[in-house]
Amino acid sequence: MTATSKAPDFLVVIPARLGSTRLPRKPLADIGGKPMVIRVAERAKQSLAQSVVVATDSPEIQAACDEHRIECLLTSSDHPTGTDRIAEVAQLLKLPANALIVNVQGDEPLIPPELINQVAQTLADHSQCAISTVAVPIADLSEINNPNAVKVVLNRAGEALYFSRAPIPFVRDADAPQKTEHLRHLGIYAYRADFLQAFTRLEPAPPEQAEALEQLRALWNGYRIAVHIAPKAPPAGVDTLEDLERVRQLLANS
Repeated sequence: MTATSKAPDFLVVIPARLGSTRLPRKPLADIGGKPMVIRVAERAKQSLAQSVVVATDSPEIQAACDEHRIECLLTSSDHPTGTDRIAEVAQLLKLPANALIVNVQGDEPLIPPELINQVAQTLADHSQCAISTVAVPIADLSEINNPNAVKVVLNRAGEALYFSRAPIPFVRDADAPQKTEHLRHLGIYAYRADFLQAFTRLEPAPPEQAEALEQLRALWNGYRIAVHIAPKAPPAGVDTLEDLERVRQLLANS
């Protein structure tokens, strides 16, 4: 690992599509007079990113971005994942192989800009890694055992060994002399542009299909993932109507 002397150059891409099962038309949900995807983009613009781009297959989302002067690219409707959509953006923008791209989910209107900076910095600092991401320590047993909370185990260099919905590492002996730290993975990533193009050609991997975790495809194929450990989790994103109301209240009171 080599430390960089200044913040790296990077761009943020926000994949957004209307087809959400739990909260229909989620990116366009109103939060304080603006669509959620615009709120996300505005948060991302507070980071050190050189540019922020929304990537969508929806003309409605593109129109909302145009109205609020947010850069938006219309991409294919055939992409199976947000990562594939970001790979198309890298091609459309003709990004160099070593460009750093941070993937910010379109349902994170409260994401801290510093977290975006940190995931980009982590990838810049780990020159042998193709991806970086973030985890936070967790101690609550219900969260450790919750399959919706994805856990990650790292090696001594701060790189991911494995991601799982299971409680890893599994503590066999309750009275083990050394306390085991569990880490919950957060769904923010930075990629190198050349990895994105390679990823689109990779077949889904067996552990990825078993766990329903796309990042396992990268590990399965030998790509390295650097992990920044944040001191605490950022505010939760929006998956349900209840989440949306919570975010509306938080922003109204801020």
